[in-house]
Amino acid sequence: MELDLSITIILIVSGVIVGAINTLAGGGSVVTVTMFTALGLPITIANGTNRIAVFLQNLTATINFLRKGVFNLKHGLLLSIPVIIGNVVGSLVATKIDDRIFRICFGVILVIILIYLIFDSRIKIKEGHNLEIKPWHYLLFLGIGFYGGYIYIGIGYLILAITLWAMRMDIMTANAIKNFVIFVATPFSLAVFVINGQIDYLFGIPHGIGNIIGSYLASHYASHLGKGMIKGFTLVIVLICFADLLGIISLHDIFAQLMTRVCE
Repeated sequence: MELDLSITIILIVSGVIVGAINTLAGGGSVVTVTMFTALGLPITIANGTNRIAVFLQNLTATINFLRKGVFNLKHGLLLSIPVIIGNVVGSLVATKIDDRIFRICFGVILVIILIYLIFDSRIKIKEGHNLEIKPWHYLLFLGIGFYGGYIYIGIGYLILAITLWAMRMDIMTANAIKNFVIFVATPFSLAVFVINGQIDYLFGIPHGIGNIIGSYLASHYASHLGKGMIKGFTLVIVLICFADLLGIISLHDIFAQLMTRVCE
């Protein structure tokens, strides 16, 4: 499929927005895949092409968070190992998952995040460099990896749910760990789609460039925004995703109408 200038601009600008959303909260993959399908890509190609943006945005965010010393690299590497293992296993045994099951899983994750964001002031948190990784944490991240290889969409929220609720990290450290773990694990799933020819580089590269910009800006200014602002941003994005999940709004219809108007 050939791209004209207007669609290329849309891909870059939307990439900036998605990169910022994924860096500070999550749910950007829903936006990206929805937009790709609205522009005419088959869902399988859209799902694979999305991994380019995911990898680039998390690489950018990780570099920025490491430079700012937001989290301990050793902790990130230790938690990434079970995620990689689970990701490979999940990809190998993956079949086409029923949409109803996915919506239930995604809804549970969003509910956990909402509960945490509402009641987190009552929970004692641990800053990133004082984190204690316990054996059962590795089991949780193994499950995260399997989920990522099997379903993928919503993995950012699942990581936030585990790091915030079970490991009691602060929101800043949780986001940094989330970006690092996804960055390390994504190449394994990306390789599967590349081998199967399910990547559209004409869509993926310009959108990925936008993701780099959005992720850089979000991670660079995250410390300036403060944990309260990031918490509020995360809450808004979660509520939007939850409204789409319940059918109150339709992100697919919104993007389809927007793409139609822009491309006329």
